[in-house]
Amino acid sequence: MTEPKNEQNPSAGVNTDAQGLLPWKTVEGQKEPHMMIFRPRYDQVQHPRTGESFQRLVLDTPDWVNVVARTPEGQYVLAKQYRFGSQDMTLEIPGGMVEKAEPHGDAAKRELQEETGYTSDQWTYLGCVQPNPAFHNNLCHHWLAQDAQLTAPQNMDSGEDIAIVLQSEAQVREGIASGAIAHSLVLTALCKVLDLRIPL
Repeated sequence: MTEPKNEQNPSAGVNTDAQGLLPWKTVEGQKEPHMMIFRPRYDQVQHPRTGESFQRLVLDTPDWVNVVARTPEGQYVLAKQYRFGSQDMTLEIPGGMVEKAEPHGDAAKRELQEETGYTSDQWTYLGCVQPNPAFHNNLCHHWLAQDAQLTAPQNMDSGEDIAIVLQSEAQVREGIASGAIAHSLVLTALCKVLDLRIPL
């Protein structure tokens, strides 16, 4: 019998057996119409302990790339653009979607050149993160481009309008502290290069 939670025993009913967690079984999947950058899918899944069935939304999404690009002078290449979700201008690092069958390293080089006109011969893979594993099934790959230089004009998609902003490390840190740079995936990429911990 499960002991009810109370102030004397606040941990009653809390599952602390992380090693004992089991994956949920997907019983059925129903694809929905494609929506440009992702395709909704409804999976019928089964609770591994109780056998109870639930319907869960998954957004089939291509992988993404983010590029931390630094010039030989130590400036960071940032992209300022309007975002439809927040309905506001954001300051970010260059990035975008990985095309079908495209290696993510190639996508990083392509996105940097298309969005900013900058290119680099010094690339370092910084690893990847899961943007939101609650309902996204993709990865965001982070790359560092060192000694990036302006070698070509921008080659943006028809639906893009991006202004290039060069900032020093101090300015980038100030932007993060003030909230001017707030995109979570941008911050995860920058923290691979900069120590962004707030002093306690």
